[in-house]
Amino acid sequence: MIVLPILLPLFFGILCLLAWKSIHLQKVFSLLGTTLQLGAALWLLNHVQQAGIQHLQVGNWPAPFGIVLAVDLFSAIMVAIASLVALVIATYSQATSDPRQVQVGYYTLFFLLLMGVNGAFITGDLFNLYVWFEVMLMASFVMLALGGERPQIEGAIKYVILNLLSSTLFLSAVGLLYNLTGTLNMADLAQRLPQLEAGSQVTLIAVLFLVAFGIKSAIFPLFFWLPASYHTPPVTITALFSGLLTKVGIYALIRVFTLLFIQDSAYTHALILVIAGFTMVTGVFGAAAQTDFRRLLSFHIISQIGYLLMGLGLFSQPALAASIYFMVHVILAKTSLFLVAGIVEQMDGSFNLKDLGGIYAGRFAVALLFLLPALSLAGLPPLSGFFAKLALVVAGVELRSYAIVGVGLAVSLMTLYSMTKVWNEAFWKEKKNQPQGTAHKPVSAWLWMPTAVLVLLSLLAGLLAEPLLQLADQAAAQLMDPAVYIQAVLGAMP
Repeated sequence: MIVLPILLPLFFGILCLLAWKSIHLQKVFSLLGTTLQLGAALWLLNHVQQAGIQHLQVGNWPAPFGIVLAVDLFSAIMVAIASLVALVIATYSQATSDPRQVQVGYYTLFFLLLMGVNGAFITGDLFNLYVWFEVMLMASFVMLALGGERPQIEGAIKYVILNLLSSTLFLSAVGLLYNLTGTLNMADLAQRLPQLEAGSQVTLIAVLFLVAFGIKSAIFPLFFWLPASYHTPPVTITALFSGLLTKVGIYALIRVFTLLFIQDSAYTHALILVIAGFTMVTGVFGAAAQTDFRRLLSFHIISQIGYLLMGLGLFSQPALAASIYFMVHVILAKTSLFLVAGIVEQMDGSFNLKDLGGIYAGRFAVALLFLLPALSLAGLPPLSGFFAKLALVVAGVELRSYAIVGVGLAVSLMTLYSMTKVWNEAFWKEKKNQPQGTAHKPVSAWLWMPTAVLVLLSLLAGLLAEPLLQLADQAAAQLMDPAVYIQAVLGAMP
């Protein structure tokens, strides 16, 4: 079952490629494949929670010599939430996918992207993590440029140049680490790195990994490619990217800075904490200045990345648990908001806030679908964003990191301001040059139903915060005790 999150997307991607002449068949395959993927991911999550960390030695080569797949609770949670987002996007795409894009590989690229994301979550060695990052990069670059329009090409070029730089730094760091240790298996590295006397070299390599994964995560000051590219493709692609791609970068940061680079945490994690604060502030101020719905939400991706880094920088079990719960919350909320933006564009034909208006009076249900995740993003109770930020604040206060706590609270207020701005412009005010009560264009059930399901799940993540935080705490406990991971992966060695 460990390999299913990789094999299922690969299999259905090939099926979509073989059925490239039949748009209807590709759409059916997308729904079937993502449904099976979600079922396998939920089974895997339940199995890991019950039986502990699972691993597979591919080809029966014993670790650390062969390719290792390892799934701890953190990995299983990420695979499950990624599979859920994939199913929602596949459903939403039934009404929004351009037939021309489908015929040139939209669904094949969709599944290849999902395969790369899942591969990054469950790989047990750094070189294969690099390989899965490259699979994601290739699929996402083509998806960005799929329409062939000038803004898309410009956004795709900016995206691929910065991500190729990230890949170069990543591969350089991997080479330096292999030169020092002679291994790239993460469990084996976790054993060998504390025994090295070259502490300064290890810290330098750690910073290289921070920069490489930081570019992919869009942290400060490496974030500018994201708002320049994420608003250019169709909204389904933007929603998919916002829910998954930057989160894979954050996953990689959490993985290597809890398992490998913990010897000089006074420096590395303090640096991460400073970057977290700047990422929050620059992201939210960038959002406040926007008038395009998607660009505003794109800047909020950056802002929320800062909160995820905050838990890693604090580097305690409660802080990591808060980051994991925050990851689930922000994936649900941000994906929902981008899908709502797509519905608004379908109704009024624009993403420009100045051209919108009157949605609250004309379509109250759509306004509610925006309001719930928007308030959750701002951290209002009893929504999931409130409990996620509260857990981070409590963890920060316990460690007396009052500065980052203050920044996090202030950024929440600014997030509320920018969400209020969207509400006033798009939903509350009357639309210019349109009489009050004029009907908006109809919206397909393929659009509002998956969006409503995702908003409902976001709401339930707040109402069921206690069991979800307990699950996140179990995952954080595994992260804070590398010996558990090392034993699970290397325990089969003769």
